[in-house]
Amino acid sequence: MGLFKTLRIALRALAKNKMRAALTVLGVVIGIAAVTTMVSIGQSAGALVKGELEGFGTNVIIIQPASQERAGVRSGRVNTLTSKDAAAISNQCNSVFATSPVVGSGGQVVYGNLNISPNEVWGVGEDYLRVRNWTVRTGAFFDSSQIEKAEKVCVIGKTIVKKLFQTSSPIGEKVRINNKPFTVVGILEEKGANMVGQDQDNVILMPYTSVRRTLNGSSFDDVHIIFVSAVSSDKMATATSEIKQLLMDRHDINPGQNADFEIQSTTEIANMLGMVTGTMTLMLAAIAGISLLVGGVGIMNIMLVSVTERTREIGIRMAVGARSRDILLQFLVESVLLSCIGGMIGFGLGIGASIGITTLINSFSTGTDWPIIVSIPAGIVAFLFAAAVGVFFGFYPARRASLLDPIDALRYE
Repeated sequence: MGLFKTLRIALRALAKNKMRAALTVLGVVIGIAAVTTMVSIGQSAGALVKGELEGFGTNVIIIQPASQERAGVRSGRVNTLTSKDAAAISNQCNSVFATSPVVGSGGQVVYGNLNISPNEVWGVGEDYLRVRNWTVRTGAFFDSSQIEKAEKVCVIGKTIVKKLFQTSSPIGEKVRINNKPFTVVGILEEKGANMVGQDQDNVILMPYTSVRRTLNGSSFDDVHIIFVSAVSSDKMATATSEIKQLLMDRHDINPGQNADFEIQSTTEIANMLGMVTGTMTLMLAAIAGISLLVGGVGIMNIMLVSVTERTREIGIRMAVGARSRDILLQFLVESVLLSCIGGMIGFGLGIGASIGITTLINSFSTGTDWPIIVSIPAGIVAFLFAAAVGVFFGFYPARRASLLDPIDALRYE
């Protein structure tokens, strides 16, 4: 008997008990939908993290003083980096594209009778925007001459413009930062909020020399962080190695001794977060996959019931010439058909659920824009797994039906 005819008979048999067939595939539907949804959401989270890290800068390497320990307990960081270290990295490391020393501060920005507390008050170098892949929308960024002279100039984010200046242009205006006057020379391009909801436009940038002398009252050359951009993503590891060797030499640290600085790249952070999101996605998909096994047990149970109910039919078919393999194929096709129908419905529901959940997250969260990603490969794998479930759990009932004795089957009541 041909496969097409067997398929038609299987469809006719399933159509006789539509409600039972629907309840039978429910477990498979839930399993496929859950796997598709979980993997899609996990990939969306991974894409969001990757996008946020790309927004942090281009091939960024972060250098900061090493954490100090006393009696095995971390006791903060002691400044060990200088602006000369940043200059040496820029001049001597061939895999480095640009560097910028960073000096942090805090306080309020006041203009007239209005004030705001920025999220970031940073003193930076002239190449900071190149490292972070930022641009100035209006005005200009300060140059090396202004940094060398420690001029009291600043570049502000869009949020500060809205809060303090509203409709007037801030270029050339003076603001007070910790009661020290600074002239606004530029406005940064709007970036919006990051993935944790922090406003990236509530920021003010100044020459690091100005922050160090004017705001922090320091006459030393130390800096808090050095931002470095590698020439390409392929050169990240090489740039990191060059920077480490250069700083070890400059800080007179011998091989085997602990470095007084720490180097971390956005690539390492991305890989770490990728491993976390990937592991969570696999765990959730594995948990969701249990539903497929439950659905498979349901298919086996119903197929065994079907064999019992159709014993006389099996006997009649054998009496008119049907072979054991024809009976085996018929019930196996019915089982696989149930699984595949459930897989298609579940895949469709999974696509809808992943789109709906992502849209819901975006509507309730501030500052995040989760990309809508539908994992077609995950759906295909889940669908194939559903078909395999149909074969695995349907084989025993089909085998049992094919081994029935025709005479006993005809006498069955």
